[in-house]
Amino acid sequence: MNEQLVQLYGYLHGMWRFRWSALFIAWLVALVGWIMVLSLPDQYSTRAVVYADTSSVMKPLLKGLAPETNANDELDVMKRVLLSRDNLLSVIRKTDMDLSVTTPKQKEDLVQSLAAAINVKGGASNKSWGHRSDIYEISYTSTSAQQVYQVVSSLLNTMIEDTLNSTRTDTVSAQKFLNKQLAEYARRLSLDEQKLAMFKKANVGFMPDEKGGYYNRLQNAQDTVEKTRSSLKLARQRYLELKKQINGENPMLDSNAYQSSYFAKLKKYENRLADLRDQYTDQHPDVVALKAKIAELKANKNKPQTNSADTDSPEAEFNPVYQELKMSLSKASVEVQILKTQLNDQQAYVNKLKGSIDLIPEVEAKLAKLTRNYEITKQRYSELAERLESAKLAQSAGQSTSNVSFRVIEPPVVPIEPSGPKRLLLLAVVLLLALAVGLGWSFLRFIMQPTFFDLKQVSEKTGLPLLGTVSLYLSTGHRMQRRLQLLSFLSVTFLLVIACAGVLYYNHQGTQLAQMLLKNMDKIQLSKII
Repeated sequence: MNEQLVQLYGYLHGMWRFRWSALFIAWLVALVGWIMVLSLPDQYSTRAVVYADTSSVMKPLLKGLAPETNANDELDVMKRVLLSRDNLLSVIRKTDMDLSVTTPKQKEDLVQSLAAAINVKGGASNKSWGHRSDIYEISYTSTSAQQVYQVVSSLLNTMIEDTLNSTRTDTVSAQKFLNKQLAEYARRLSLDEQKLAMFKKANVGFMPDEKGGYYNRLQNAQDTVEKTRSSLKLARQRYLELKKQINGENPMLDSNAYQSSYFAKLKKYENRLADLRDQYTDQHPDVVALKAKIAELKANKNKPQTNSADTDSPEAEFNPVYQELKMSLSKASVEVQILKTQLNDQQAYVNKLKGSIDLIPEVEAKLAKLTRNYEITKQRYSELAERLESAKLAQSAGQSTSNVSFRVIEPPVVPIEPSGPKRLLLLAVVLLLALAVGLGWSFLRFIMQPTFFDLKQVSEKTGLPLLGTVSLYLSTGHRMQRRLQLLSFLSVTFLLVIACAGVLYYNHQGTQLAQMLLKNMDKIQLSKII
């Protein structure tokens, strides 16, 4: 913190050397700025506030059927009417603003300046009227009080006279344009429909279906082939396993061997179930089938055995396990054959799709392009048809209702006092600017011609050791001289502030004097030119 204060003191000490030149520049800037501010011409402004009564009994009945315009749209229409070139030229002729115009360029500049000076507010942008969308304000600012009154009056009359018929004129023009565009889009829509129908007819079988495009169908077909191949592999394994089991069974059993073989078969099935559980889960088809066989074998353990009438031995009977395995083997064989057929058909479909890899994507791309063009044209046609019906309904409603009525809330008046410029504020700003320029000048001089005020700065700048210092001795006369210099500087600075206060107090007289001098200078220059 101390180093920063020392550095700040060094800047102030260095700038103090150039205080008189800085004060002179501040005086010069202040005088020039005050003269420029006082020579600015007075600006007069006036305004007109009008209320547009658009209420009608038909308005709530036509809500949603006829097009509705919001406040911003109405404001844009009014600006286009008021600020059109023809209307501005008419205002210029009525107010005699073109008397001093001699060239086309001057006339164009006058039109542009007039358009920039006119301000039209309305709706939500006019905050002083509480966001009313039916109240509009027209204002204009210029150097002549009579001129601003004439301009605003002319604009107000134009708005009242011309805006009443603008809506109907726009509606008729819009209908003509919509009819023309609707016929064009109807022709384009018919051509697109014919092209799309002919393309579909010429490319039957190659277009996308509900399953998607070419690549989606190919991917789905390949996935189906993989699933069928996996199912076929499992069906073959199940078939081989059943065949192995049926080879170990006898077709016939006698009554004595039936009970003895029961436990052997049960143990055999349980061992096989344990082996399958090591390879598969309990939801595997082989595991589920074997568990069902074990349950059925346990359920038939104590059933009485009856002899078959077709067997030669009275104690022989069919082996139920053999019969069940034989039926399962037959079902497994049929399933394998079905899966083989499905796999061949699916693989043929995949090969067919792969063979059409150069044709089907091209057909799909052309179909997508034709469909996109057709949909866009159809959408545009529907939108134009809806807007045309709305325009017709709006025209019928406008013809059956009363015209819009305007009520002038605040008529334009000839301003007495100027509205600008704000000279008091500008004169004070000129003083602050002059002081800032003076300080900037002294700081710039200090940067260009720096001085040392501290022993440490000398040592750091030169890089040499400091042997000693010699103090400045000031006599009584020198001290008095310095005090007089400081007093003179403060007096001249205070005089600048006093001058600013005088300019602020006599700004009206100064403005009249400056403008009078400017007029005299213009007359002298004009006489020299003549």
